[in-house]
Amino acid sequence: MNLFRMAFGHTTTQILYAAVRLGVPDALADGAMPADKLAHALDCDPDGLTRLLRALVVLGVVEEVPPAHFVLAGAARPLCADHPRSMRSGVLLLGDPATWRAWGALTEGVRTGGPAFDHAHGTGLFDYLADHPDLSVVFNKAMRDGTSWVAPAVARAYDFSAAGTVVDVGGGNGALLAAVLDAAPAARGILFDTAEGTVDAEQTLARPGLAARYEIETGSFFDAVPAGDVLMVKGILHDWDDQRCLTVLRNCRAAIAPGGHLLVVEPVRPDRLDTAEAAEVVMSDIAMLVYTGGRERSRPEYETLLASAGFTLVGVTPPLAGSATRILIAKPRPMEPIQGPRNPPS
Repeated sequence: MNLFRMAFGHTTTQILYAAVRLGVPDALADGAMPADKLAHALDCDPDGLTRLLRALVVLGVVEEVPPAHFVLAGAARPLCADHPRSMRSGVLLLGDPATWRAWGALTEGVRTGGPAFDHAHGTGLFDYLADHPDLSVVFNKAMRDGTSWVAPAVARAYDFSAAGTVVDVGGGNGALLAAVLDAAPAARGILFDTAEGTVDAEQTLARPGLAARYEIETGSFFDAVPAGDVLMVKGILHDWDDQRCLTVLRNCRAAIAPGGHLLVVEPVRPDRLDTAEAAEVVMSDIAMLVYTGGRERSRPEYETLLASAGFTLVGVTPPLAGSATRILIAKPRPMEPIQGPRNPPS
């Protein structure tokens, strides 16, 4: 256990944030450059940039090539904007001053059980993003990148071949729905999210063979969701407390066809904490306490939540695409009949 490195972990985040914001990874991706030439290209102070580069060498992000040239390390390629599993937007989100302040309020979040973001900013994350469009762009791009990584694995892990209508609830730019429709040529899809969430969806879904197979509907999943026989809810439930989740799930229950399936695409918190998957889920769980007041849940917690909304959990996939994300597969239970009064008035 290296307590010193842990205590200075915040410095690593800011070193990466500064490097990505200044454009260092993209500038060094094609080959080694001397520090002074790189400083000129990035409009930086040569001494300041050299000191940042040395720190990046120590972290293993950049390699030094004598004499005094620097090149991006192979393992750091995801920091580039054009990498297929780019982390660029995620680093920009984590290092942003607004995010920084929220993590600084973690003590209050733990003390009260409420989201630290609200303590730091006096408002919730999503309301804050609505008032700060620049950060909202970064946030949405980070979320889209995460979905793009795992979407093909979702399409492989569940058999969509018999699906008639697939509804992606809170589906953002449509990356997950596009992967599913590619894998299931007979299916049609509905992308459902807020108007802000679907702003780039047409571009994402502009693929050969998809043009006549999808619709985009806007609204709030707290009010209602479109009908379908397969409903997907990815990265939504961990944002919210149980009561809000029940609202979403009950709306899904009202919209799902008899015999359909609900796919909840989320990490599942394991019982043991001594695995790489557990570490990822636990760190995501504490992040939910900071950002939204949501949580990562265990399988029994999901079973209880789904049962309360009228679903039965019938299966959970292994982790997808080298991540902690899994698919929880649920089917609707028969609706309880509405009971009238035993002795109706005459």
